[in-house]
Amino acid sequence: MVVRLIAARARLKPVVHRTPVVTSRTLDARVGARLYLKCENLQRIGAFKIRGAYNTIAQLPEEARRRGVVAFSSGNHAQAVARVAQLHRIPATIVMPSFAPASKIEATRGYGAEVAFYDRAGEGREAMAERIAREQGRTLIPPFDHPDIVAGQGTAADELFEETGPAARRWRRRSAAPAAG
Repeated sequence: MVVRLIAARARLKPVVHRTPVVTSRTLDARVGARLYLKCENLQRIGAFKIRGAYNTIAQLPEEARRRGVVAFSSGNHAQAVARVAQLHRIPATIVMPSFAPASKIEATRGYGAEVAFYDRAGEGREAMAERIAREQGRTLIPPFDHPDIVAGQGTAADELFEETGPAARRWRRRSAAPAAG
């Protein structure tokens, strides 16, 4: 996984922002520990999810990339895949719930993706995304649990450890990082 992480850092360097790390005395006092906060809310699309989406889509063979991608998400992964597809000038279909926040739906469409709504009482979102991918010959880009997604998203934590220096060695075993969102 370390090799994937190093490759992901190189692949993402020209694409993502290196977001700042901040601290808060108020939060430190509240939890009784020194906290370091990686501001991925300042990332492109407003979340760390673009890291995994870009890392994964950029590695697809050209022919597969040209056919397009499909994802299922009600938020940040949807926007990340849509934006990365836009950057690569490829089609994207995002399966979302109709009750997703309007701002998330609009942002996803704003990046050029087609939004397909699933019915919670019927076919599930993952099953629908898999069906669309199969029928259209597209690649499914999962929101998590895929080594290229994990490596891409893991670059945020790697930057955090790098930026906090010696402090990271003391608390690396007690760190918390988002795994969804």
